[in-house]
Amino acid sequence: MTATAVIEEIKQLPRAEQSRVLHFAFELARERQLSGEELAGLAQRMADANDPAEKKRLREEIHRGFYGE
Repeated sequence: MTATAVIEEIKQLPRAEQSRVLHFAFELARERQLSGEELAGLAQRMADANDPAEKKRLREEIHRGFYGE
């Protein structure tokens, strides 16, 4: 199943079930820290990016991946 298919399924859930899914996703993101290899890949993508908004998003993702939420 693809992420797009999962997202479409989530959209069909009742609000209470969507809230449970969101809570799970936030907890998962908070707990997940990235490996050195993943952080290095993000840092390279940030260095290569030309769009300031993309650079900012990647910098925030690196921060979360290093420190967690």
